[in-house]
Amino acid sequence: MKAQHLLLALIAPTFLFSACSFQNSESSSAQNDVQIEQASYETTPVLDSYGFDVDAYITDQRLIRRNENLASIFRDLGYSQDLVNEAMQKTSGVLDLRKVIAGKPLQLYYEGTNLNVPSHIVYEQNLSEYIIFNMTDDISVVNGSKEVITQIRSAEGVIDGSLYMTLVSQGVMPSLASELSEVFAWQIDFYRIQRGDSFRVIFEENVIDGVPTSINRIHAAYFRHVNKDYYAIYFEQDGKGEYFDLEGESMRKAFLRAPLEYSRISSRFTNNRFHPILRRNIPHHGTDYAAATGTPIRAVGDGVIIHSAYDRNNGNFVKIRHNGTYQTGYLHMSKIASGIRSGTSVKQGQVIGYVGSTGLATGPHLCYRFWVNGRPSDPHRIDFPSSTPVKVDQKELFNIHRTQMFAALSRVNSASKPGAWSIVAVDEITAHIPEKPLVLSAVAP
Repeated sequence: MKAQHLLLALIAPTFLFSACSFQNSESSSAQNDVQIEQASYETTPVLDSYGFDVDAYITDQRLIRRNENLASIFRDLGYSQDLVNEAMQKTSGVLDLRKVIAGKPLQLYYEGTNLNVPSHIVYEQNLSEYIIFNMTDDISVVNGSKEVITQIRSAEGVIDGSLYMTLVSQGVMPSLASELSEVFAWQIDFYRIQRGDSFRVIFEENVIDGVPTSINRIHAAYFRHVNKDYYAIYFEQDGKGEYFDLEGESMRKAFLRAPLEYSRISSRFTNNRFHPILRRNIPHHGTDYAAATGTPIRAVGDGVIIHSAYDRNNGNFVKIRHNGTYQTGYLHMSKIASGIRSGTSVKQGQVIGYVGSTGLATGPHLCYRFWVNGRPSDPHRIDFPSSTPVKVDQKELFNIHRTQMFAALSRVNSASKPGAWSIVAVDEITAHIPEKPLVLSAVAP
């Protein structure tokens, strides 16, 4: 009896195993497919920012020290002189060895367990571009570039000092200040920004390895300056994009508000100013911008050069006729830009010279002069006309887009005090497609 029970105990598991195998035979193929698919997923390599499989290499870094060159470093790493010579020869057309910078790291990749010499070396030229030295049997030197991710962000702030410093103090790319000044160049004199002025902006930035590297475009912006509101909406028509106000008028005016980027106004337009050299009160029919010697000076509008010369009072100076009504002058330059001579046509924003202190000047600055119908005038008191507005056949599309962007700007968190700041991520922003609304989601500053 005990033998029968023992036999059954031995047979039962076999029977159950067979039964289970029979019952599951119909689904075995599907399970195998899932297992194969899962195995394939699990073996997908994880690549670093240079495209190397992180599990296939052991990595290290080696800083380039002062007075070192790549050839000597490669020898120190254990390569033979023949391999070093071949590698250096193959840099021709890929890397200028004379421009290798001390202090930059070399990323070293050791393949498998071979820790004697690296199989690959990466030299990073800048944030996005790098050079890969393949030091295996078939030596090669190739260019590479990291992936640039574009992300949309939104920011707002209240000015407490200057726009530039407000951005810097909050860890936002300071180049956003320059971009904003370009967008509002015809409406706001950024030399006269006041404490308490505020702004909101939706912008697109390029990011490499999680680090913002540049501003790609401002999509919409709001600026409150001296209790007046200004809006700018980016809109494309006929394949060309530019900025318009809420009424569809172009943000581009006939002239830039200032011929320099950031500096300061040291003396304004007046009929009675004490001259620091002549030591007497005389009219000063210009605006003085104090700036470092060599600062580029831009033409404030399209026009033709009518004077490009030197004289005892004005130093190196340029005068531009923009049309039958307006002329501008740029005095005390350290030098006049190449090609700027009488009869030459210039475009708005074109560099025409550089700040200096030639002529009757006590220090480096630009004396900027403006004439209306031949009479000296203060350009800061003139309301210039707009250029081409949104076209009639594009107006309906613009109105939809404007409403969309206005709503997005309104949803940016409002700052309650000077220095207050917030940044939000914009999940999507699709120009001219009202079916895809903008969504703002809060993130940490």
